[in-house]
Amino acid sequence: MNRAGAFNIYRLGIKELWSLLRDPIMLVLIVYSFSFQVYVAATAIPEGLSKVPIAVVDEDASPLSARIITALHPPQFMPPRQVTLSEVDAGLDAGLYTFSLNIPPNFQRDVLAGRTPALQLNVDATRMNQAFTGSGYIQQIVMGEINEFVQRYRGSSTPPVDIAIRMRFNPALTQAWFGSLMEIINNVTMLSIVLAGAALIREREHGTIEHLLVMPVTPAEIMLGKIWSMGLVVLLATAFSLQFMVQGILKVPIEGSVMLFLAVATLHLFVTTSMGIFMATLARNMPQFGLLIMLVLLPMQMLSGGTTPRESMPVLAQNLMELAPTTHFVAAAQAILYRGAGFDVIWPQVLALIIIGVVFFTAALAHFRKSISQMA
Repeated sequence: MNRAGAFNIYRLGIKELWSLLRDPIMLVLIVYSFSFQVYVAATAIPEGLSKVPIAVVDEDASPLSARIITALHPPQFMPPRQVTLSEVDAGLDAGLYTFSLNIPPNFQRDVLAGRTPALQLNVDATRMNQAFTGSGYIQQIVMGEINEFVQRYRGSSTPPVDIAIRMRFNPALTQAWFGSLMEIINNVTMLSIVLAGAALIREREHGTIEHLLVMPVTPAEIMLGKIWSMGLVVLLATAFSLQFMVQGILKVPIEGSVMLFLAVATLHLFVTTSMGIFMATLARNMPQFGLLIMLVLLPMQMLSGGTTPRESMPVLAQNLMELAPTTHFVAAAQAILYRGAGFDVIWPQVLALIIIGVVFFTAALAHFRKSISQMA
């Protein structure tokens, strides 16, 4: 590429930045995604049970049932609401409580007699996280109180084996560490596709694409101008969010090199902005472009391994997602930010991003040339 081509790419990129500055909706989306949305992703999901509503049907009214009810206390649970058996189904249907514990008549007498009475725990399984964690937690509480009541003392037997558990990379299992960083990783992909595609559609809707066709610029220069400018915006927003939101406000420690992460993010942005331009050449307007993003972006983020290990997915999904850039970017980003990995660990993901980037850029350029020729 000669000096004139490089200058054209630079000027076209500057034009895109000015166009973005005149688009307040996009600016608000960028600021919101890398600030408030990161904070919400880190803090909105509770790290454990927190103020879960529970109802108790106490048909025994014994000291043992009173102990069990007292043990279900805040902050894990809201103060238990004692109801009748006829009110259980209606309360669960209305979503008034997540759990309903039924203590049958003569429960304490049967326990002391050595019989095995049954407690019934009804769970609103639509509240998946609370239902899964809370059911096991309630079982532990109930069994602990029963054992202490029967043995007449509080204590626990010494297990024959002592398992020493060490949590690596997140010793306190703090949800904010995972939620904030994964939100930034997802936003890099989403916004780069949206901004690059919207830049091309904006040209078409405003009629400025025809002006570019009569200028001494090539389709590759037009594409590269949009790629570097929109990629730079997302990269700066990412660096800002890591510095001020993640490390500053949320106090999340970053184990690895931020500069290495930003370098990998730059390579990923080359791929995703090319994807955005390619999808924009397929769509005729912004609503169609939004539908394409939903069809492409949501499966990419859900199956990239960011929230669910890829090993637990079907083999077909694992093989297909090897072709997606998000799979390799998430793996490299998590290795750097969570585990402090260097380039010697992430080079396979970097190589995959380079190959995928070349393929997507070539395909986007070919389709972009075709769409421009149809306009001429």
